[in-house]
Amino acid sequence: MNGKADMEAERSSLWRNVRLATLREDLGPLGIVEAGAVAVRDGRIVYAGAEADLPSCLSSPDRMIDCEGRWMTPALVDCHTHIVHGGNRAREFQLRLEGATYEEIARAGGGIVSTVNATNALSIDELVEAALPRLDTLLSEGVATVEVKSGYGLNVEAELNMLRAARKLAQVRPVRIVTSYLAAHATPPEYKGRNADYIDDVVLPGLSRGHAEGLVDAVDGFCEGIAFSPAEIARVFDRAKAFGLPVKLHAEQLSDLGGAKLAASYGALSADHLEYLDADGAAAMAKAGTVAVLLPGAFYTLRETRLPPVEALRAAGARIAIATDSNPGTSPLTSLLLTINMSATLFRLTLEECLAGVTREAARALGILGETGTIEAGKSADLALWDIEAPAELIYRIGFNPLSELIFKGERIAR
Repeated sequence: MNGKADMEAERSSLWRNVRLATLREDLGPLGIVEAGAVAVRDGRIVYAGAEADLPSCLSSPDRMIDCEGRWMTPALVDCHTHIVHGGNRAREFQLRLEGATYEEIARAGGGIVSTVNATNALSIDELVEAALPRLDTLLSEGVATVEVKSGYGLNVEAELNMLRAARKLAQVRPVRIVTSYLAAHATPPEYKGRNADYIDDVVLPGLSRGHAEGLVDAVDGFCEGIAFSPAEIARVFDRAKAFGLPVKLHAEQLSDLGGAKLAASYGALSADHLEYLDADGAAAMAKAGTVAVLLPGAFYTLRETRLPPVEALRAAGARIAIATDSNPGTSPLTSLLLTINMSATLFRLTLEECLAGVTREAARALGILGETGTIEAGKSADLALWDIEAPAELIYRIGFNPLSELIFKGERIAR
């Protein structure tokens, strides 16, 4: 993808003769509308429904596109990524093939910390250049919104530079970037055994500066035995709440420390990973409206055997989203289409759970469902047009990209 929008985008557009999977819950599974139409004005949807019911005032737009019976979904949302970073961790991948565990690698000084030097060696512009191939791959599969975390700087300026680079991505590509401040991701070697000091010296001051600079959309943390305890994460969340920032959490990936319940107690947007989540945690998340973000790429890469408790999440009524977790160590994955295939195959998610998980529920997990994630009047015209005969093809195929066209804020993006 060259990232350039169609420069001839007019003020009003109409996509007609299209089959819609709107993901509106009031329209039944997938929110399907056969023989549909989508009218857009100034980048926002003004009508989405049956073409036969299209108001006459919208029938003569500046531009009309005959979709020839193709399927249209909301543009996809990747709600958990770490695409801004330097270097790679192919050597650690090799070590895992030879039998080392993620925890063993981390405790030996690898894992997250091993990416820090490579990331800190890059300028903001160099971080942008390093991230663009990963971002372009996502966009080429119909993704229009990407969450980007910090967390590989582990000092104040480096963490902020990651967020500055993330913001700049939205200036050089037609994409919505949502940032998460993740300085509480790991403890650098100089703070080994001194998590509290690291929080005092780096995490909280960096959060204050990032918030003042407008770099932070949400605050994240890694609650694990190899990272931060619930009490330590609570200190970070307290500061986030003081700034009026939403929170989210990497929780219950390797053990059950009660991170999901902690996140729910703060009204978190999401808790992510969740392989060791128990039924009480699932219930707490459902009650708080905290979305469960499942990350099959990490499960696959780490060759995990403990599945996230999908049935417990369903029974509790928790919302489920899906994301790539694109990162250099545990999920070097930049295909959201492959991610949903993994979710169905490995986690046994249904068709509707998979498609909702990368549209409606992913937008919910970012707190932007009012803006994107479904096809309905009033929302941003973020749309994906697919050369498929049925929505199940988006999940069923492996290594196949049927995207015909990506539309972001009403503008047609060259694939």
